[in-house]
Amino acid sequence: MSLEKILSIAGKPGLYQLKAQTRGGFLAESLLDGKKISVSTRHNVSLLSEIAIYTLTEEVPLREVFSKIAEKEDKGQAISHKAPKIELEEYFFEILPDYDEDRVYASDIKKVVQWYNLLQKNGITDFSESEADTSEEE
Repeated sequence: MSLEKILSIAGKPGLYQLKAQTRGGFLAESLLDGKKISVSTRHNVSLLSEIAIYTLTEEVPLREVFSKIAEKEDKGQAISHKAPKIELEEYFFEILPDYDEDRVYASDIKKVVQWYNLLQKNGITDFSESEADTSEEE
């Protein structure tokens, strides 16, 4: 599975997998505990495939950041998101040396590391670009 169906829902912990479309929104399953929830169109929802990290020269798609973490960790777990702020910043600097320190906050780094570990734990390790017209319906 690619990042095309993985969601971040504002106000809800963790990540969610898009399961089905409904009349008033959609059905999503938590990657944390497997519980399914109904999400209305009023919720602030972000697709991980649409998120990017600011660098000094460009915006790097989140999938590329995840790929760099996977490469560094040999596809294993990354540093804990509960590590001290300075450790998280040093770790992120190793992954993305030119990230914009003025626009990428420690809370953003913490979230990226937490999301990577959650995806890795759930066996979602394909961070390559996927083509929407060739994706399969589950």
